[in-house]
Amino acid sequence: MGCIAIANWAKTSKIRIKGALLVAPSDVEAPRYTFDTVGFESVPLDRIGFKTIVVASTNDEWISIERAAFFAENWGSEFINIGEAGHINAASGFGEWKEGLELLKSFK
Repeated sequence: MGCIAIANWAKTSKIRIKGALLVAPSDVEAPRYTFDTVGFESVPLDRIGFKTIVVASTNDEWISIERAAFFAENWGSEFINIGEAGHINAASGFGEWKEGLELLKSFK
């Protein structure tokens, strides 16, 4: 939900941001979301006014790779498909993620 929160926040924020690494966005509009997502009922599709990188996986249970690419395109984000990595979280076997840290360094 953090990716959606950033996309919503970016619409009104006047704070200058170097960039945001948006990892494993969720598609709250997908039929799979049968539970309450108060405050996250839809995904904003407004262009984000600072550099963003969306990182997604081909077998994420919460979003299809096509929808992740669609969000990235609308947000004006660079899109990175890291293959079969699940939801890119601790439950998918991610701990310290050196590749992610390298992507963060690109926001200098």
